Amino acid sequence: MANCNLCPRNCNAPRGEKEGTGFCGMGTLPVLARAALHFWEEPFISGARGSGTVFFSGCALGCVFCQNDVISRQRFGQVLTVEQLAGVFQSLERQGAHNINLVNPTHFVPAIVQALKCYRPRIPIVYNSGGYEKPSTLRALRGLVDIYLPDFKYISPETAARYAGAPDYFAVAAEAIEEMALQTGPLQLDEDGLLQRGLVVRHLVLPGHVKESRAILRYLKEALPPGCAVSLMGQYVPCGRASQFPEIDRPLTAREYDRAVQTFMELDFDHGFVQERGAASKAFIPDFSLQGLPEQG
Repeated sequence: MANCNLCPRNCNAPRGEKEGTGFCGMGTLPVLARAALHFWEEPFISGARGSGTVFFSGCALGCVFCQNDVISRQRFGQVLTVEQLAGVFQSLERQGAHNINLVNPTHFVPAIVQALKCYRPRIPIVYNSGGYEKPSTLRALRGLVDIYLPDFKYISPETAARYAGAPDYFAVAAEAIEEMALQTGPLQLDEDGLLQRGLVVRHLVLPGHVKESRAILRYLKEALPPGCAVSLMGQYVPCGRASQFPEIDRPLTAREYDRAVQTFMELDFDHGFVQERGAASKAFIPDFSLQGLPEQG
């Protein structure tokens, strides 16, 4: 990739197979930190057997409080070929995963497209991202992704600039989610209540930013077409570089989350989830130890 502009950073930076000079710091070959069954997504994604999560290293957004900092910023992981990535998909399918859940995949979209052409699982493909996406990149996934699971993190340019260096986040994410909804249409569930197709937008409430969370929820109520879902999350714990930002270097309080939940309930979304506050624990952060990846020769 001579000049990469896959994400809204528009680095225009060269990327070799195993290294790159852009914001994500990644090459073109996929780098993974974990590929395993995961049971802590929304119920209609995890189901009884788990979601087949594939955690990619590097990140196009880089939030300072990222709970996956060891892979998103420190870039821990193992380089795979496209064929090996296709083999990971196949392995998770054989383990009984309800879906293949691509976590933080933005900067590896070309490799993912190639891998899905090598082997297309007979279960849904989930695109699980921070919401900071270019519609042109998402359009390359038409017909390949069944479920979009983006975050909608910020509405204020100042907040997005402070915590992600992305003052344009709101405008970018709004346009990206519009493209995602266009691709998937309304939610489609199977006879067991498991999601087969659709858009689920997540929002994580940050300490001291409940007013912004409520504004985001109101925006989503107005902007999302019928048949989409919204998932409100209270799982925030200080991680990554949060210690450098005193206002978010603490857990979310019950009162803060309750205020966000109240707004969520008042808006009466077509489909919605409210996370229990017990999820705010580092115990739920995956163990990034290259589980499920092929042995290196």
